[in-house]
Amino acid sequence: MGALSACGNGDTLESFGGPTMGSTYSIKYVRHAGLPVPDDVRVKVEQILADIDRQMSTYRSDSDIERFNQLPANHCQKMPASILELVRVGEQLSVQSDGSYDLTVEPLLNLWGFGPQAREEKVPTAEAIAKVRQRVGHGHLRINGDQLCKDAAVEVDFNSIAAGYAVDTIAAKLDALGIHDFLVEVTGELKAYGKKLDGSPWRIAMEEPRDDQQVAERIVAIDGFGLSTSGDYRNYFSQGGQRYSHTFDARTGAPVSHTLASVTVIHPSALMADGLSTLLLILGPERGWDYAEKHDIGAFFVIRADTGFVTRSSHAFERLNGKKTE
Repeated sequence: MGALSACGNGDTLESFGGPTMGSTYSIKYVRHAGLPVPDDVRVKVEQILADIDRQMSTYRSDSDIERFNQLPANHCQKMPASILELVRVGEQLSVQSDGSYDLTVEPLLNLWGFGPQAREEKVPTAEAIAKVRQRVGHGHLRINGDQLCKDAAVEVDFNSIAAGYAVDTIAAKLDALGIHDFLVEVTGELKAYGKKLDGSPWRIAMEEPRDDQQVAERIVAIDGFGLSTSGDYRNYFSQGGQRYSHTFDARTGAPVSHTLASVTVIHPSALMADGLSTLLLILGPERGWDYAEKHDIGAFFVIRADTGFVTRSSHAFERLNGKKTE
């Protein structure tokens, strides 16, 4: 944890972080007179992260969602409101992507070697894919009051939206504490409000998707928005000269095979930025672009080409960043 003091007014830039969700989180905020000290803020932030882990983690058998995943078909389980909210968001994204995005692809991830119960990274047989796809599909889920129900043995995985939800929840807590100048980051998902200690905006570097090093592709300044990047360049395997990423199209049961390397989304909701960046990555450079334009989404695409990478920004992205991008 560190603090930097501004000249004369007593304001300080506070920062802290730690492990979460198999990765890390970090918080930076400008502490004005009367605002809580970092140790008190940390306790509240880590309680939020612990609650989310207990509810949504697919890497612990006692989480709410894993207990649901272990249920057979035609069963229901009482769920916290947070899980039901994310299921509704997942349904919205699934419908809008014609089923390409789906929260129930965990059995496919495991089959291909990417999920929490995965055994080996390999290309499965068509028969194995067809069998597993019988347990995939958001249409098998139903919310009944405070219960989540399923009519097939589906398994729900919130990895594409849980971090964004955590960012929004932490941002709301900071705001409630009177902290209005901050940058929240959870496993790479971000949200910023207000200004830094020197009065300048929070600036985020979007990196170029290279396997060997991290190279900043573009710098954006954000205030009141969440930012999420999804890419196929961190988690993949190769077999027979073919590259297989951890990004799945639920309609095919297989990893996507297009040239879109990464996509960054800016949205008032970090939850929606998180889900939409995954959705657009699944759809690819053409369908994803059309979707972003149709729904007025601020999106920045990085596409593989023979000469390296080419980039493309949606009109909403350029509008959002016209005065904030360099």
